[in-house]
Amino acid sequence: MPDAPSFRLRNTLTREVEPLVPSQTDADGTPVLRFYSCGPTVYSYAHVGNFRTFLTADLVVRTGRALGWRVDYVSNVTDVGHLTEDDVADGGGEDKMARALASKEGEAFANVWDLARHYTDALLSDWRSLGLIEPNVRPRATEHVREQIRAVEGLMERGHAYETEDGVYFHVPSFPDYGKLSGNSDAERLAAGAAGASREVVQDESKRDPRDFALWKKDPGHLMQWFSPFGWGFPGWHLECSVMAQKYLGETIDLHGGGEDLTFPHHECEIAQAEALTGEPFARMWIHTRFLQVEGEKMSKSKGNFLTVRDLTATPEEGGREDWGAPVDPLALRLLLISGQYGKPFNLTKKALADAAKNRQRYAEALEAVREAGESGPAGDPEITEGLRETLDDAYADALDGMADDLNTPVALAAALRGANTILSVARQPDGLSAPAAQAAMEYLQRVDDLLGIVGLAADGADEDDSADPLAEEIDALLAARQQAREDKDWARADALRDEIDALGIVVMDTPSGPTWRRK
Repeated sequence: MPDAPSFRLRNTLTREVEPLVPSQTDADGTPVLRFYSCGPTVYSYAHVGNFRTFLTADLVVRTGRALGWRVDYVSNVTDVGHLTEDDVADGGGEDKMARALASKEGEAFANVWDLARHYTDALLSDWRSLGLIEPNVRPRATEHVREQIRAVEGLMERGHAYETEDGVYFHVPSFPDYGKLSGNSDAERLAAGAAGASREVVQDESKRDPRDFALWKKDPGHLMQWFSPFGWGFPGWHLECSVMAQKYLGETIDLHGGGEDLTFPHHECEIAQAEALTGEPFARMWIHTRFLQVEGEKMSKSKGNFLTVRDLTATPEEGGREDWGAPVDPLALRLLLISGQYGKPFNLTKKALADAAKNRQRYAEALEAVREAGESGPAGDPEITEGLRETLDDAYADALDGMADDLNTPVALAAALRGANTILSVARQPDGLSAPAAQAAMEYLQRVDDLLGIVGLAADGADEDDSADPLAEEIDALLAARQQAREDKDWARADALRDEIDALGIVVMDTPSGPTWRRK
């Protein structure tokens, strides 16, 4: 096997593709990557554009692990403080959580806390269905208000923040490096907004500078409030991520990620807060995922092209979009969303989704062929087995090289598919896959699944593991009853059975070939 490649990413901070080098090691010398990636605001279902960004983070983790690293991965949940007018540093408008509660969909919830729990659970369900790796820590903003208050106090003590009747503000002129990530350093442009818009951003006449942004907001009408030395209120959106990243990963982290819309103002403000507080660099590298379009247009509800994961993976009876071919295999959707390199805009189309489903099917067929051969296959020709192993090793090495080269997923996916097609080609020969060849093929599929998450080995939990599960018989019976209820168009009973299955800690995945399940 060749030596492991160097992992290189485009660093938004320097605008250059640079080696990603973990700054710490374990006691045994294993490199430790400390990685924070911004999660969603849980006021609604996360859309496919959100998940394209989450998948970028997932691929960073998988590639780091493939290189032999330990990855300490933290991704947050924002459940307070994110306002609707967030395109400038000191955003205004309503809190997104409160606005969602006041909407028609929000009528289903008793309070904003229930709404947050519902959409967080939905996020986790979609997360698992697409095979994303669970972060080591998934902190929630509302569970770290104490730490955020302490950070505000520290910034005030150091002369970087001040209090008014309406809140506590970070004083941008006190941090000369403000703008180094986004390039938005011109005072007049910052005062007008990231895009140079002319709208007024001074919402508190007591602010010392129009660019200053809120660390703590005093709003007696806000639904979620905490007591602080500055009075009752709630933390600003930008504060939570810098505080939680440093709590779980240390003062200086190796890599921070998110969508390109977060570069300014969110990430710019994170840097200012964190570095003003500690005097140390906050993140050594930054990675940002470009926007997703649908059929060449910006995604929006008004255009009818706003797509969530469940729009594409649920059955029509459960809300899936028939016009998009739902239900789509979740791993086909995953394959599609990672098929474009993260640093370039991505256009999601129906044709591309259909093509992804065909490629995903190749992996399913290869896995089925390998399992059918198993250990009972013939001994076969050792030269054929060795030739297959070498071909698969080369395919995997090319896939890993692609991922290490700034997450070049088109290259990696082409190499991985080459290996799957080779397995199918051998399996369709008169002698089929020998037992040793099947073993080599399974090892390859496992490595590809670990790297790209598209084979389905992690999702299906392996047949033998399901059969050994003490609840397997009960769950299979419930699934069969639910399937019958759906065929009878008894949707209330089908929903009730799914809730019963969910209460057992089971995730149900509806696929074109029928429902499958695994533990949460």
